[in-house]
Amino acid sequence: MIGLLEEHERSMALAEVALGQIRSLRQTAMPRNYEIWYVYAAGCNSALNKIINETLARNGKLSETDLEQIYETYLSQAQTSERIDKVGNRFINEVDDVMTLITDALGMTATFGKNLAGASQQLSGASDREKIMTVVTGLISSTREMQETNKALEARLIASKQEIGNLQQSLEAIRAESLTDPLTTLRNRKYFDRAIKAAVEDSAGSGEPLSLLMLDIDHFKSFNDNYGHLTGDHVLRLVAMSLKQTIKGQDMASRYGGEEFAVVLPKTALRQALTVADNIRRAVMSKQLKKKSTGEILGRVTVSAGVSMLQPGDDADRLIERADACLYAAKRNGRNRVIGEADPEFSPISRIQIA
Repeated sequence: MIGLLEEHERSMALAEVALGQIRSLRQTAMPRNYEIWYVYAAGCNSALNKIINETLARNGKLSETDLEQIYETYLSQAQTSERIDKVGNRFINEVDDVMTLITDALGMTATFGKNLAGASQQLSGASDREKIMTVVTGLISSTREMQETNKALEARLIASKQEIGNLQQSLEAIRAESLTDPLTTLRNRKYFDRAIKAAVEDSAGSGEPLSLLMLDIDHFKSFNDNYGHLTGDHVLRLVAMSLKQTIKGQDMASRYGGEEFAVVLPKTALRQALTVADNIRRAVMSKQLKKKSTGEILGRVTVSAGVSMLQPGDDADRLIERADACLYAAKRNGRNRVIGEADPEFSPISRIQIA
């Protein structure tokens, strides 16, 4: 009883903290936001707490876009795990059923073998036509039973093969969904975190260059404030489309968080990466933004970009840190531009200010 009371008090305290955060940041008190802040208060998801703290330190607030991204990346994964568990259980049940059927069929085969052996002995000792016919009739009956068993097994195996194929497709779809940002259909932060670490390891092992491009939409907050979140979503999709149209081959684009995007560029040196970044910047700026509901022309979207290249001794975090610092140097120097770590605008001071 005491344990239940303590758990009740703890949950109420967490709920109070969650609602307090929603209130202080003037967010909508919707279930998604409550879940985010409840988990944050509980401290049971360190990755979620880290990204929230970083975003608040940088922007002083969490936008609706930030909240959506955080939920999709750090909380909806639990729902994905539940779906995977369900499919996995169906898969196990299917295999169990087939194994039971195979075991029964093996038993029938063993029985049939014994019947054949017994019939052989009876035939060798049969002295008249009637005894022979009795043995043959028994063999025919056993053979028919065996044929029926084989047919049932064949039909069940065909159905099982199809069912297992469908389950494999379901698992692949769930896996792809768990690594995809639903708004932009780019890869999400979870995929990026894995991809950048793998790319760093590959580059270090092969000696091939590796560059990282970080992009941020200029004045994105004003789009949301002036035209609403639907327009903000349209801006995000527009930038994502430009990324898809511009990058090629092994290059991998993802939504890093909020209005920020990342592009991993394997086998690409800094100068080439700067060209890719500027091509993306130009592609975004070439598109005119129109409000779907009214047809009103809202102007053009621009992005700022920072580019870093893997150096000896680097890990993924240091590569990201330098690209991020370059990005914010581009912001400070007028926006709608690309800055690489070799440019004079980027300096160790930039990194200190970002940290």
